[in-house]
Amino acid sequence: MTSASPSLAVRGSADVLNNPAAPWVLLANLPKFGIRRRQAVLSEATDLSDLLTMNPATLRALGLLSETITAVLAWQSRDLGHPLIARTAAILDACNQQGIGLVPWPDRHYPEALRHIHDAPLVLYSRGDTSLLLLDQIGMVGSRNATRAGLELARRFAAELSKRDLLVTSGLALGIDGAAHAGALDAGYPTLAVIGCGLDRIYPSQHRRLGDRVIDQGLLISEYPPGAPARAAHFPQRNRIISGLSRGVLVVEAGLKSGSLITARMALEQGREVFAIPGSVHSPVARGCHHLIKQGARLVETVDDILEELGTWWSLHPGNESSESGPEPLVDTPSILAGLDSREIAVYEALGYDPQSTDALGSATGLPADQLMQALLLLELQGLVSSVPGGYQRIA
Repeated sequence: MTSASPSLAVRGSADVLNNPAAPWVLLANLPKFGIRRRQAVLSEATDLSDLLTMNPATLRALGLLSETITAVLAWQSRDLGHPLIARTAAILDACNQQGIGLVPWPDRHYPEALRHIHDAPLVLYSRGDTSLLLLDQIGMVGSRNATRAGLELARRFAAELSKRDLLVTSGLALGIDGAAHAGALDAGYPTLAVIGCGLDRIYPSQHRRLGDRVIDQGLLISEYPPGAPARAAHFPQRNRIISGLSRGVLVVEAGLKSGSLITARMALEQGREVFAIPGSVHSPVARGCHHLIKQGARLVETVDDILEELGTWWSLHPGNESSESGPEPLVDTPSILAGLDSREIAVYEALGYDPQSTDALGSATGLPADQLMQALLLLELQGLVSSVPGGYQRIA
């Protein structure tokens, strides 16, 4: 885990070490104590926290390094002069001051599904309603550079999945993540966001208001203590929590090198279902989804495709019956075209996902060349069409 900010190192007192979460905060920060050594301890103890009561000979017999043993002995004597003990006290003090909750491993709100992933976090920092951790969850991830259509899909799927009693969980990133959170919240449902920094700083800064909404109506969590900055290495770590919390992960839009594919891979490794929404073969943000589908991910056109794969519980749950009109279409064309004038709509509807020349579009729409080009430019600016060799094509 990333070290806390320098300001944390000078605060704290022995009193806060009486917090039930304190041993788990210490264990999460214990030096030279990775997953292999955790497993060695658990082969000899019933609980990882038993490590903190062991004598030096037992600690050495477990193969722990001197740096680890020194920290454990300092904990036993409550030696605030030891840097790790002082830091543990400072983290707990900062949580008290900033209204940040802690969900350590033994807590009743620690999600059972998360316990069984590789390198599960020993403590979660929280702001919001921690009882949401116990709900069935669906992860939603995708491109930070999403298309307008992708953002709309994320919002609609999040709203409908929430309505069907699945808590939408994502990473508060720009693009698809933010749209998924907003879609659930705007529909009146909670959502859960996992971030890769301390909860005293919302990242990215553009989503501070959205983060506040998540806290007010849902739950914001992190495995990083207050003061921890957002770093590139934190985000793959964060992704394993998103997938670990979820029964399945839905990828809405993703490029071939998208971090969303890392989340999908982690989901598969954790035994979770992976779902992907297909797009145009010409769209860069659809290629990652197509790759996942080729690798065996479930192709998704409607929410019912997800519920069918997860089981029938949701479709049979009271109040969640599918509408008599059947599943909703993948793309809600009227919502995509909202705000466009009649010429732009005519051009958009004349386009397909294969290139069409301006001559063909002029013939199909009956628009003069200047009006046609103006409509195409406006559609391009809104991320609905793209100029390609041979003419223009839809990308949303």
